Amino acid sequence: MTIRKPILSAIAAALKAAVLSTAVLSTVGLAHAAGANDAATLAQIRDAAMASDWAYQRLEDMTDLVGPRLSGSPGAAAAVQQVADAMRKLGAKVTLQPVKVPHWVRGEEKAQLVEYTGRPQGVVQNIVLTALGGSGATPAQGLTAPVIIVRDFDELQRRAAEVKGKIVLFEVAFDQGMADAGLGGPAYRHGSAFRTRGPALAAELGAAAALVRAVGGADYRLTHTGTTRLVEGKSIPAASVTAEDALLIARLSKRGPVTMKLVLTPQTLPDADSYNVIADLPGTDKADEVVIVSGHLDSWDLATGAHDDATGVTASMGVLETLKKLNLKPRRTIRMIAWMNEENGGRGGATYHAQHKAALDKQFAAIESDGGVAGRTFGVQAGIRPQYEKLFAPLQAALVPIGAGVLQRRDVIGAGDLHAMEADGVPSFTPLVDSSLYFNYHHTPADTFDKVDPDYLKRHVAVMSALTWYLANMEQPIGRAPQQFN
Repeated sequence: MTIRKPILSAIAAALKAAVLSTAVLSTVGLAHAAGANDAATLAQIRDAAMASDWAYQRLEDMTDLVGPRLSGSPGAAAAVQQVADAMRKLGAKVTLQPVKVPHWVRGEEKAQLVEYTGRPQGVVQNIVLTALGGSGATPAQGLTAPVIIVRDFDELQRRAAEVKGKIVLFEVAFDQGMADAGLGGPAYRHGSAFRTRGPALAAELGAAAALVRAVGGADYRLTHTGTTRLVEGKSIPAASVTAEDALLIARLSKRGPVTMKLVLTPQTLPDADSYNVIADLPGTDKADEVVIVSGHLDSWDLATGAHDDATGVTASMGVLETLKKLNLKPRRTIRMIAWMNEENGGRGGATYHAQHKAALDKQFAAIESDGGVAGRTFGVQAGIRPQYEKLFAPLQAALVPIGAGVLQRRDVIGAGDLHAMEADGVPSFTPLVDSSLYFNYHHTPADTFDKVDPDYLKRHVAVMSALTWYLANMEQPIGRAPQQFN
């Protein structure tokens, strides 16, 4: 990757200014730097975040005390209260924004291979699976049907005549090689398309049920749940099977027909009442303008959602804790938001967007962290136009000492809860994180507190704190043209 010379020069100049400003700060004190984007203040923010375990402690509280937090669940309600209480203790102005959320619950889920060529008499094989969010249900006693294996949507269409009454298995491997090369997001989007769209397409062709090979890189017989988009009135049972079991079924199918007994009994209950947690650190002369820093509070129910997305929420909370500890007062209001219902509906982000749509020009910028910290944070992805990239050189310079000085510009960030605001022109940002291991844990029973490296979380908080402060004190607007989504 080639870095343009003007940007390199700007970073070099900013680094030089950082040395001079730090020397001045040592004699005049931090209070004189507060409210401006000088290098010394950015360094103080960075170093304070790197020295603090506060966000890691809040992460432990959320994961170990609250547990899973699927929208509509007691865990989600408890998490709302926990975050609100923690923010009130910091002295932030806390608002609970009402959100009506889906309430889907999984029931019994089991499967067995009951017929296949060469099966010894009396032998059945258990299959490890979990229902996908929004899955339909089998009869209480289950259903028994032949399995048909397809490896892409074209094959499903070619074999449409064979699908009726069958259990369709989408046997598509997660491309860990792409993830290892820093392309975890594209690898996931390819695999998750079969989870989100596959069951509905199978239902259109009359399938009895649909199974999807786990969308993740850790082949330790882990399931990866997530939402599937079934059409009302054509809802069929849909589940994720482990990579090992998908491969077993594929091998047995080469010998001859395979028949499965499947039991899935999830329910979709009436919508529940919940909340976005909003905590404001008021601004000074530009208090009516807002910089959002955020993560989503809900998680899937297989584990405690440590990476997805307790780290995003607690790191956002850590931004306010860092700035409050330093007694820094931003020009614009800094708004921490813990979004509700990103995983299976996106209603938290949609509710906020709808309530602020008439005055989105006051939403100066928005940050969302929803990529975990399974790897190091190397900087920032910025949804800005090319001409604004050079404005961030001082921020990059401040983050170089912790190896996080990369600014990766994109036309569109596409963060889930910010999608509608970004489409309407609000500049959006997200931390740039090594995602090579993230999909080992994402949406699995393994997404637990012990998987989070405390040093990685500190770096994450440092990047988000410096970025949030920088945006809250910028002199120049950074563009409001609506983005174009594909």
